[in-house]
Amino acid sequence: MTGREILNKMKEKVQEKVGITPSNADSGKGKSKMSKNITHGYHLVKGKSNHPMEDYVFAEFRQVDDKELGLFAIFDGHLSHVIPDYLKANLFNNILNEPNFWTEPENAIRKAYNVTDANILEQAVELGKGGSTAVTAILINCQKLVVANVGDSRAVICKNGVAKQLSVDHEPASERESIENRGGFVSNFPGDVARVDGQLAVARAFGDKSLKKHLTSEPDVATEMIDDDTELIILASDGLWKVMSNQEAVDAIKGIKDARSAAKHLTEEAVNRNSKDDISIVVVRF
Repeated sequence: MTGREILNKMKEKVQEKVGITPSNADSGKGKSKMSKNITHGYHLVKGKSNHPMEDYVFAEFRQVDDKELGLFAIFDGHLSHVIPDYLKANLFNNILNEPNFWTEPENAIRKAYNVTDANILEQAVELGKGGSTAVTAILINCQKLVVANVGDSRAVICKNGVAKQLSVDHEPASERESIENRGGFVSNFPGDVARVDGQLAVARAFGDKSLKKHLTSEPDVATEMIDDDTELIILASDGLWKVMSNQEAVDAIKGIKDARSAAKHLTEEAVNRNSKDDISIVVVRF
């Protein structure tokens, strides 16, 4: 155990003695039954905005017959905390219910993303306006990782100390042509980020019914095999990535073996770097 981990453990014990314990909604951890060396931890911090927390995390290992799945996700809402909560409750179930999931997981994920978005749009009256980004990572039998995303929440893997981004940041500026082909436009006002129709700072998202003609929920999907060089995976909302590069994030936690402590350290580092957005982080260690 490193010195930092010892200090974190001491801090948690002191908090427990005085009745201050981390909320389950804010922090948690778990481990694989198939491989005791694979663990996960997550931590969330609300940003400095006046609206309720709009980030949601999903992180668990699940037994399915004789197989094991690691299911990890970040859902970052905009103008809504209802839609990311809906995604947390439904997206993975929709993916796993696809009949071809085990034989063609990439295609199953693409279909489930689109089915889930259609369900959200059909329930727009109940779920309200706004939308959510998503990044999901499914670890199949501790061997194969399938990552998908819409929006700017991001997945990064570290092998031999080198960070590699597995997701795609869906920014309006980079998808201007497809947005304009659907009849929309991308604004570029001084002092502001590029926005779809002058409103949304991501080019792909769940929900956003009022903008849907000019958006898509089509995910980018990537597959990565887990080998002996694999050290960790980070999933995080843009509250982290606005203030840290992929390599900086990996370097910041390479010495922290406890996955939850690593996730917590990254949130603290993002706050120290003046990130004002909601910050949610999942770390998977190998």
